[in-house]
Amino acid sequence: MRSIPFLAALPALALAACGNPADEGEAPAASEEAMPVEPDGGIGDGAAPLDAAGGTGIPAALHGRWGLVAADCTSTRGDAKGLIEIDDRSVTFYESRATLDEVAERDADSIRATFDFTGEGMEWTRDMALASAGGGAELVRTEYGEGAMPEPLRYTQCPSEGDA
Repeated sequence: MRSIPFLAALPALALAACGNPADEGEAPAASEEAMPVEPDGGIGDGAAPLDAAGGTGIPAALHGRWGLVAADCTSTRGDAKGLIEIDDRSVTFYESRATLDEVAERDADSIRATFDFTGEGMEWTRDMALASAGGGAELVRTEYGEGAMPEPLRYTQCPSEGDA
């Protein structure tokens, strides 16, 4: 049988494939080195990855309570239909909530991203931008795509609970 000499040679072949134990501790050959990590996280635009630019969520400059009119910030009856509340991952509206999905652009005081909306028994997706304006006292919300609002909405920052 010709297969017996081949089977007898298998342990020697296995050892040869493992390399020489004396080579341990040597630097790997150039072809075996890991690829360097790109400063842009491998997305190819040369910019720093989003997390290195201060996080991947909604920028802190946009967090808080914002009203279309002053009464949205002070209503105690729960009828503040123009009030929005923004945190790191979501925007909460009167009867809906938008959760951050895919970020297209982001810097310290603005973001444009896809948001997944839920509310009143429905679900939808919207391309939306949030940007600080007026030295941080205002927020501009702009929607894009089919079904988007035709004009941006301007919100004023609500006083914090202790300031009201």
